[in-house]
Amino acid sequence: MAELEIIELDDVARLTDVGELLQRVWGADSPDQILNLSTLRALAHAGNYVVGAYRDGQLVGASVAFRGDDHLHSHVTGVVPGGQGAGVGHALKLHQRDWSRHHGIARIRWTFDPLVRRNAYFNLRKLGAGATEYLEDFYGALTDGINVGDPSDRLYICWELEQPVADPDLAAATRFVATPADIEGLRSADPAAAASWRYAVREGLQGPMAAGWTIAGFTDDGAYALKEPA
Repeated sequence: MAELEIIELDDVARLTDVGELLQRVWGADSPDQILNLSTLRALAHAGNYVVGAYRDGQLVGASVAFRGDDHLHSHVTGVVPGGQGAGVGHALKLHQRDWSRHHGIARIRWTFDPLVRRNAYFNLRKLGAGATEYLEDFYGALTDGINVGDPSDRLYICWELEQPVADPDLAAATRFVATPADIEGLRSADPAAAASWRYAVREGLQGPMAAGWTIAGFTDDGAYALKEPA
C-alpha cells in the first residue's frame, strides 16, 4: 500500500475536493450540508487545522479543526467510503495531535455519536480520550444521509495529549450501557429499533453523567462502562 501523505490545505481547488469527499462520506446532497467552501477557506486562512490525506495523489481522507478556549476543537474527520480500516483515520488523528503540540495546544476536544460502536472504541480505547459530557440533540436536526431523522445526541470528548494511553479501569465500573453493533445499518433496516437505541443510550448515559458518574471505558463487546461518583 502506498504511503499516506497528510498536508495542510488552503487553496480553493483542494478545499473543494475536501467538501466533496465529506459529502460522499455523510451521504449528503451537497457539500454545504457538511461544511461549505467559504467556511473551509476562512478556517484555513485564519490558521486553523484543515488537512487532506493523500495516497497515490488521491484524496482519501480529510480533517477540519479550529482553535477553542484552551484546546483544539476537531469538528469533522472523514475517510473515503470503502477506505475505513486502512489506518487513515488514525493517521489523521496522530497528525492532528502533532500539529496541536507544535502550536502549543495540550488537548483536543470533539463530539461523536455515542451509538456508533467503532467510534466509541477508537476514541476511548485506541486514543485514550475521555468522555466529559452527554449533549442531547447537540446540532439540532441534521439532513445528511447518515443522520437525517435522528436526534443529534453526542458525547463530548477530551483528549489530553500529554497523558499516556492506559488500559481502561473496567473493574471499577458498576453500570454498563450497551450499544448496537451497527447503528448505520439498523437505521435503514429498522428505523424504530434505531430510535429505541437512541433513547436507551441517552437514558443510560445522560442522567448518570450529569450526576457525576464517569465513563471508565468501553468494553470489548460494545458497552460503556460507568463508574459511580467517589
